[in-house]
Amino acid sequence: MASMRRVLSQEAATMRFETSESVDVTPTFDAMNLREDLLKGIYAYGFEKPSAIQQRAIKPVVNGRDVIAQAQSGTGKTATFSVSVLQCLDTQVRETQALILSPTRELAVQIQKVILALGDYMSVLCHACIGGTSIGEDIRKLDFGQHVVSGTPGRVFDMIKRRNLRTRSIKMLILDEADEMLNKGFKEQIYDVYRYLPPATQVLLFSATLPHEILEMTTKFMTEPIRILVKRDELTLEGIKQFFVAVDREEWKFDTLCDLYDTLTITQAVIFCNTKRKVDWLTEKMREANFTVSSMHGDMPQKERDEIMKEFRAGATRVLITTDVWARGLDVQQVSLVINYDLPNNRELYIHRIGRSGRYGRKGVAINFVKSDDIRILRDIEQYYSTQIDEMPMNVADLI
Repeated sequence: MASMRRVLSQEAATMRFETSESVDVTPTFDAMNLREDLLKGIYAYGFEKPSAIQQRAIKPVVNGRDVIAQAQSGTGKTATFSVSVLQCLDTQVRETQALILSPTRELAVQIQKVILALGDYMSVLCHACIGGTSIGEDIRKLDFGQHVVSGTPGRVFDMIKRRNLRTRSIKMLILDEADEMLNKGFKEQIYDVYRYLPPATQVLLFSATLPHEILEMTTKFMTEPIRILVKRDELTLEGIKQFFVAVDREEWKFDTLCDLYDTLTITQAVIFCNTKRKVDWLTEKMREANFTVSSMHGDMPQKERDEIMKEFRAGATRVLITTDVWARGLDVQQVSLVINYDLPNNRELYIHRIGRSGRYGRKGVAINFVKSDDIRILRDIEQYYSTQIDEMPMNVADLI
C-alpha cells in the first residue's frame, strides 16, 4: 500500500509540473480571429478543424506568450507554430521576423513547405537555411529578405555571424523537436543563436517528448512560459497497433524481413536501423536478394537525400531503410507500417519512430524485431508509455 501511495504521490508531483495555468480551448479556426488571407490558406491546405494542440496553443502564441507545447507525433505541431507565426507577421516589412530551428535538414525543409502552403495567400517569403546546400544561394536569398527562416542551427548561426541573416526584426524563436535541440549536440549552437536575438524575443518549444531536465533548462531563456503538456500516458499512439517478432539471432532478422516484404509493399514502409553502417549493409543485402528498397542517412550528400525523399513521397519507392535522421517530424501520408529492425537506443525515440505511421488519426502498424537481450528494452518501452506490444499475428497484412 505504501509503495502504491508513493507512486501516486510521485505522479501527483509530475502532474503539478505538467499543468500550469488553465489553457483556453478554441474549437474552430474561425473562432481564433485569424487574418482572412491566412484562414483561406488553412482551409485550402485541407484543414477543417484544429487538432487538440492547435486548439490550445495558437491563441497564447499569438498573444505573445512563451509556450512549451508537447503533443504526440502526427497531431499537428508544425501547423500549430506555422499558423501562429503567419498570424504575427508583418508582410509589408521584408525582414526576418520568425526563426524556426530543427534538428534535421529534411524537417527544416518540410516546415518551410508548410509555412509557404499555409501562407499561400499572404505572399509570405520563407527560406530553408540548412547545411549541405550552397552558401552563395543562402546569402542571396537572405539578402533579398525573408519573413521566416526555417533552418538547422549550424548554418543559421553561420549566416547570423556573416551578418547575412539580420536578427534585429526577429520577434519569435521556435525550437521544433526541442528535446533533441537542447540535447548535447545542439545546445551550444542554440545558445549561440539566442545571444544574437533581440532581448524581447518570444520563445516557443515544441516536441513529442520533453524530459524533466529539458524543462528545467528552459528557465534560462523563457519568460513565464505557458505549458501545454500532454500527459505521458496519453502519448501512446492510438490507432497504431504495435507488435514484436522474437528473433534468436541478429542474422535471423534479415530472413524475417524478407518474409515480410510483400506485406511492406502493400503500403509504404519505413525500416529503422540504429547506425548508418547497418542501413547501408541492410540496403545492400535486400538488393542482392532482389528486393526494391531505398535508403537514407545523415552521411549522404544533401542532394541525394532530397532525391530519395522526393521519390518516397511520390510513392515511387515503397520501402525506405533509414536511421533516426528520419524519425522526427517527417510526414509521408501513406506510411502505415514502421519496422524497428533495431530497437531504438532510447525510449523517447520509440514514439518518434512509430509516430511516422498513422499520423493524425490514421491507422498504422509498428513491428519490432526483438532479440532475447532486447526484451528488457521492450518491456521498458511498454511501461513508459503504458502501452501493450503483442507478438505479431500471422495475418498482420490484414491489419494494414
